[in-house]
Amino acid sequence: MTKSKLLASIASVAFALPLAPAHAQDQPAPWSQADEYYDPSAMAAARRAVQEEHGGMTSYYVLADRLEYQSHDGDPLLLLDGQGWWGGDRNRLTLKTELEYDFDASTFEDAEAQALWTRALTRYFDLQAGLRHDFVSGADRTFGVLGVQGLAPYWFEIDAALFVSGDGDISARIEAEYELLLTQRLILQPRTELNFAAQSVEEVGVGSGLSTAEIGARLRYEVSRQFAPYLGVSWSRAIGETADLVRADGDDPGGVSFVAGLRLWF
Repeated sequence: MTKSKLLASIASVAFALPLAPAHAQDQPAPWSQADEYYDPSAMAAARRAVQEEHGGMTSYYVLADRLEYQSHDGDPLLLLDGQGWWGGDRNRLTLKTELEYDFDASTFEDAEAQALWTRALTRYFDLQAGLRHDFVSGADRTFGVLGVQGLAPYWFEIDAALFVSGDGDISARIEAEYELLLTQRLILQPRTELNFAAQSVEEVGVGSGLSTAEIGARLRYEVSRQFAPYLGVSWSRAIGETADLVRADGDDPGGVSFVAGLRLWF
């Protein structure tokens, strides 16, 4: 077949293909050819069934991201940092918690819980809003929360939130993590956390500005995807006015911890 005959054949097939009807532009987007051949109510029911089976169902997820022992310069701590959610792809109820138990004092040094409504903003980021409560003895506080959580470009996991207490105190927190796959099971996870405060709140030992910073790395081995022991190191420090408040209490504003723990999810 010559080139001219081949082009003529392709053109004839193209012109023979059915075109969208003229009124398709008046249809609600996205327009579907199937709507021209099947009853609209039947098509609507079929679409609802597809959405239910492929993303519209209700599910749950629980993650203990850090369940670990920290050496904490000879003042060991047990840390639990976890979260879970229940709902669908667009709307979820999310619960977060962070607990620090001081073995020497036999008490919780920090205890925090959040209850958040989560709404999908984009394919990779969620908007979160709700309440946070700190259960620290003698300094119980409740906050309103507004934040975002998701995957930034190059697969950085970001969790950023703004907090406003019942007394009008404003603070913020940014957490960032990255997972570097050394093998299919051996994973290095660098992590950083920064806390900010708009004003000093001396009764809880927080100064204005950048109050605390934490940088660490954890190397985990995934025995299974749901169960992964790890070892690591974490450096944390109080900064600025917060460091002054820590020194005034006779404590060291910074230090290095060696950590050992488990990462679990189901």
